[in-house]
Amino acid sequence: MMFETQRLLLRNWRDEDRAAFHRLNSDERIMRFFPFRRTRAEADAVMDRVRTEMERNGIGFGAAELKATGETIGFLGLNRVADLSPALDGSVEIGWRLLPEHWGQGYVTEAARAWVAHGFDTVGADEIVAFAVRENAPSIAVMKRLGMVADPSRDFDHPRVPNEHAALRPHVVYSLKPDAINRSGA
Repeated sequence: MMFETQRLLLRNWRDEDRAAFHRLNSDERIMRFFPFRRTRAEADAVMDRVRTEMERNGIGFGAAELKATGETIGFLGLNRVADLSPALDGSVEIGWRLLPEHWGQGYVTEAARAWVAHGFDTVGADEIVAFAVRENAPSIAVMKRLGMVADPSRDFDHPRVPNEHAALRPHVVYSLKPDAINRSGA
């Protein structure tokens, strides 16, 4: 599966993406709101699993490639939520990570809009959710640009965050219905 935006190619992972995928899972700036850093071997195993799931399910967290250069700059996509919170189980989640040198250029919002459209138009989701650590202002800003609204009744403490990272447990939830899509550049 593959689709394009104005500046990006959104696609499944390729073997040549392994270094970028590892960096997306180990760079301190990218991972500041996550309690783990993956080794290269761990990242390779996760990439293989995600690639297989995307092939099988048609959704997942896929690569974002700059059309102009062919450089893989991050990942975005949709996933089914499981085992995080009863209020979210079975929901379609949108998520993203981007290499820091590409932050602030609108790539995440551009790609997320394409994934949201795919989720509603092709996957048939009746809602798309996103969640982040309460202090993750950059991700929350993207959620708002997409037209997502806070859904505090579904906020949760992430069950897979270990005790030594308790500050990363509180997560806020935002949701989007098909009729509320913000397709503007705002």
